[in-house]
Amino acid sequence: MSDVSAVLTLPYLLPSQAQKHVTHNEALRRLDVAVQLAVIARDVTAPPASPAQGDRYLVPAGASGDWAGHADEIAVYDLNTWIFQAPVAGWVARVLGEDAQIRFDGTAWRDGAGALQVETLGVNGAADVTNRLCNTAPATLLTHDGAGHQLKVNKAAAGDTASLLFQTGWSGRAEMGTTGTDDFAIKVSADGAAWVTALGFDGASGTVTGAALQDSPTDTGAGKLARAEYAYGPGNLLGTVSETGGTPTGAVLESGSNANGHYLRLADGTQICWQQMTSSAAGQTLWSFPAGFLGGTVPVVQATGQVQTAHFASVGAPVATGVNFSVWGLSGARVAYATGLVAFGRWA
Repeated sequence: MSDVSAVLTLPYLLPSQAQKHVTHNEALRRLDVAVQLAVIARDVTAPPASPAQGDRYLVPAGASGDWAGHADEIAVYDLNTWIFQAPVAGWVARVLGEDAQIRFDGTAWRDGAGALQVETLGVNGAADVTNRLCNTAPATLLTHDGAGHQLKVNKAAAGDTASLLFQTGWSGRAEMGTTGTDDFAIKVSADGAAWVTALGFDGASGTVTGAALQDSPTDTGAGKLARAEYAYGPGNLLGTVSETGGTPTGAVLESGSNANGHYLRLADGTQICWQQMTSSAAGQTLWSFPAGFLGGTVPVVQATGQVQTAHFASVGAPVATGVNFSVWGLSGARVAYATGLVAFGRWA
């Protein structure tokens, strides 16, 4: 039978032993070093000149004086002398001068107490084999340690799920993440069984789909988000108007000009043309519209002589591409006057 303990080598009291208090006190001295281990410093290489009883230091390599040859041991000043305790693998010590925790791995002292690894952890609540970390609390704080902070949710393959699930009474009501694909989605549910993808973001292009978006140019349902190709703004308010089946598919306004005048087209199919020309005293004058009107419709045309003498203007029967006009003097003869012309009709 050994006369010391297996871990701390504490001396045992033996049968019929004399001076048993010596052995007992030696065991207490060793316990006094190891229990709640804290050292003043780990970088002091020479014993302090005036240590206090109970001062403990971790002896570094290259120490001198009474500490020479005791690297990595705990030096404690007791009964006016330095005694040394060799550490055992797994010992943890607090370095008071650095407010740091170190760990002996059997060979050397390492920074940090080592990673704590448990199969489940419940904080004020019970964890289980699925929810291996449980925290029952009014709030949970994750903050930075110097700069930023990332919360990482990793999955093994694209077809798996990495998401945040929001529940009511343990029944899902909203989920955001990559569920079943690598595309990001925000989903909602009224009962935890049927789910609707409100917004889905394509992983390659970043473009958006989902029930929260317009699904057609005429979809103006309450709460719908406008899609760029259906809504209007500075980028597409002006441009080429177009329509399919009466639904606008282009810009809101289209304007242009050429040798025949100016025109303005509206997305609802309305078109306005205007021009200034000089009438002829010899006969009718043809105004070819700067933009044609819808075939089978008759635009409304107005002609006005732009002079202050008595006269009147007339137009012939307009067609989709143009109209004849004349300006008459009070004598009933055609005259050559500057004339303003406006036509209203439809392009679609």
